[in-house]
Amino acid sequence: MSEVQPEPSREAGAGVTELLDAILAVASELDLPAVLDRFVQVSARLTGARYGAINVLDSHGASTTFVYTGIPNAVARMLATAPHAHGVLGRIPPEGVLRLEDLTQHPAFGGFPANHPPMGSFLGASVRVGKHVYGQLYLSEKDGGFTDADEQVVVALAAAAGVAVSNAQLYAEAAQREHWLRAGQDVTTMLLEGVDEEEALEHVAATAREVSRADTAALALPGLGGTLLIEMAVGHLAPDLVGTMMPAGGRAEQVMLDNKGMIVFEPSQSIRTVVPELSAFTSAIFAPLQTSGRGVGVLLLLRLAGKPLFEDRDLATAESFAAQAALAYVLAEARHAQDIASLLDERERIARDLHDLAIQQLFATGMQLETVRRRAARGVDPSELLSIVDEALDNVDGSVRQIREIVFKLRDPDAATGLVERLRRESSLARTGLGFAPSVVLTLDGALLDTGAEDDDGLDEDRMDDRVGHALTDDVVAVVREGLANAARHAHASSVTVHVAVDGVGADGSVVVDVIDDGVGMPATRDRASGTGNLASRARQHSGSFSLGAPATGTGTHLRWTAPLG
Repeated sequence: MSEVQPEPSREAGAGVTELLDAILAVASELDLPAVLDRFVQVSARLTGARYGAINVLDSHGASTTFVYTGIPNAVARMLATAPHAHGVLGRIPPEGVLRLEDLTQHPAFGGFPANHPPMGSFLGASVRVGKHVYGQLYLSEKDGGFTDADEQVVVALAAAAGVAVSNAQLYAEAAQREHWLRAGQDVTTMLLEGVDEEEALEHVAATAREVSRADTAALALPGLGGTLLIEMAVGHLAPDLVGTMMPAGGRAEQVMLDNKGMIVFEPSQSIRTVVPELSAFTSAIFAPLQTSGRGVGVLLLLRLAGKPLFEDRDLATAESFAAQAALAYVLAEARHAQDIASLLDERERIARDLHDLAIQQLFATGMQLETVRRRAARGVDPSELLSIVDEALDNVDGSVRQIREIVFKLRDPDAATGLVERLRRESSLARTGLGFAPSVVLTLDGALLDTGAEDDDGLDEDRMDDRVGHALTDDVVAVVREGLANAARHAHASSVTVHVAVDGVGADGSVVVDVIDDGVGMPATRDRASGTGNLASRARQHSGSFSLGAPATGTGTHLRWTAPLG
């Protein structure tokens, strides 16, 4: 007769179900504290422990996430800080468990902090994935002490908690990288738009501080003799840092020369002596602003005492951002130099035009008038001199027209370029900031301008240019430029369409500019409105209109600007 095996109790079955539910929660939650709180609750309930905690540690052994059960919130607030991996907690092995009948009898026990409840029996395991230990799961105060079955529960939950911590950290790192990349794109767009250098540098520092969650961000740039000087700082102690000289041969100079960033913990006594302004910070990143072998400066990210220390992954993303910012800065400098070269070329062209056209014509006119003077002195009949005088007057009028045309071109370098060509340029320039080419649609009296056709004779383009005129062309181009810049800075769009429609002639005609993107739409609050304010002002000058809102699709932003042609 076979022996009848006892059926599992309902309590055991419920415990297994609860254990499985807690483990399966790893795949459905990205909120790490919520997942860990569930784990520690289940751990305490299944083992019968009064107290339980999961402590996630960084690479320096400091607590980054701490969840607990059993301890009243008022007592937890009095304890103030989460425990570190020291004493008995530091003896929890990477594999297996640490099980004690009374933790106060362990040789590593160093006493409880003030207000900590008394604890005796103890069971702890490492929260890990493979060989990587993320933290610790520990329980205390079970009547009768912990058992082998409790060990199995804790090991299983600690392993599942390790997966949860790993997933959450991977997700956070991916989100952080995306934030850094987006910040780098914003900085690139701003610099290539030609903003003021000081404003651009302040934006670089402020963006880096926000994304890295640093207390202070600073930019050390080469000054006279190549000495690095903090010229821009935002955040804690920023006014005190501005103007600080970095020591020759110090970390900042080494980072710029080697093009390799570094993390510094607890500034040394030498640093505190040479740069006392840095003594308030316990963790710092030095990232080189360098591209193509050229050192632009050093980005400093600083955290105060009590804040999490910087990790290697923080350094990697900061270095990538700094390199992108440096490249954009150098490109902006090159563009500025190109603008200056273009200005010099334009001045040379104007000088040639003045010499070859106006001055030569005026010289010829002077010769004609000299002839009139000599003949008049010889007593020649004045009627014979009238034709020469009339011709000289015509030459003077021609010279005046030449000078006016040259001066007009000097005031407006794009005066000789039509609307269609200038819109092509804006589309090309916007590609860098957007990451893709915007779609530009031009219509004249409702008919589409096929400006890319090989057999296009350009007559439609000329007709559009003639109807809009020089003065209104400047405003239309400015509207398109601002619309594309706003889309690049704020929209995070995947497509942008520019539609410029010219209909009718003169005062009865109109030009309508629509810039539509499929991005995130208008923010709830806008800190700056200078760009859109300028567009509204341009519309009022022409008795036109300006609006900014959501497109018909409901997704993105729709900028519309209109003005009469006459």
